[in-house]
Amino acid sequence: MTKTQHISQTHNGVRRVAMVAYPNSHILDVIGPLEILSGTRLFLDKNTAGYDLFVVAEKKGKLQTSSGMYVYADTSFDEALEDTRPIDTLIIAGGHGTLDALKSPKLMSYVRQTARSAKRVISICTGALILAEIGILNGRRATTHWWWCPIMAEKYPEVRLEPDAIYVQDGNVWTSAGVTTGMDLALAIVEHDWGHDIALQVARYNVMYMVRPGGQSQFSSQLIAQKAQDPSLTRVLDHILQNLHEPLTVTSLAACAHMSERSFARKFNKEIGMTPANYVEAARFQAAKAELEHTDTSIEQIALKTGFNNPERMRRTFMRQLGISATEYRERFSTLKEKS
Repeated sequence: MTKTQHISQTHNGVRRVAMVAYPNSHILDVIGPLEILSGTRLFLDKNTAGYDLFVVAEKKGKLQTSSGMYVYADTSFDEALEDTRPIDTLIIAGGHGTLDALKSPKLMSYVRQTARSAKRVISICTGALILAEIGILNGRRATTHWWWCPIMAEKYPEVRLEPDAIYVQDGNVWTSAGVTTGMDLALAIVEHDWGHDIALQVARYNVMYMVRPGGQSQFSSQLIAQKAQDPSLTRVLDHILQNLHEPLTVTSLAACAHMSERSFARKFNKEIGMTPANYVEAARFQAAKAELEHTDTSIEQIALKTGFNNPERMRRTFMRQLGISATEYRERFSTLKEKS
């Protein structure tokens, strides 16, 4: 008997999964995780029940998402609360309608009551705000979409927010970052429930990598660059991304922006939300991770290419950011291992 077979046979009861949706939920927050979980049925033993998935909302029936497209709610909050069958996993979707959802007494009551008995509670994207509002995340590590992290940190200071994580597990509570990361979290749930072999098959079926773990960053230097409004800052950000191997001092970057160093540093911090030095290091860190994941380039060459200049400096950055060295990161997350 393989490890995966053992795991599957010890969890042969159906796992009921409730997905909480509301008007202007993000459709991928709803459909993405459910698609990953439903995919397990293709690879589980025929005697293994897998997941029983359903969408619950204030009213049964069509529900319009933020894209204008509709999802179908299988049941209402009232009907779901009357159902005595246990919930294995409660998932809260995110989306543009989250702030309005926080004002829905029926939604908040359903989440509060169901979370008490569910074996596992999950939020996708801004769904974390709903869990934070009812106190589930107090004292716990959690994450949400990077754009909403500052808002969540200010409104819910008792949450141990990890704004740079793809997803976070703290006990039986799991939270994911924005949109597609809900699929990464769902894949981690599949691996947790049924083992690595099943999760790998689900990942391959959905043309996903198995290497985007919770500890990896949702920071995107390219996304931050697109956020800049000032053309001079956009020019500087593009220059940084295209020239990571250069020194990239505040002096040289200010000259690129045609500003004084003091004015440049102040404007950069205000508009980008971090200092120039922090952005440069974050961009180098992200570039180095991509090289480690997808190439067999030596550590020394990657350090030079990404501007760390020497392996020790890159190692210290990885240790500070992830708690592991660049070499260990490659050993864990290289995609080349999957191809071999």
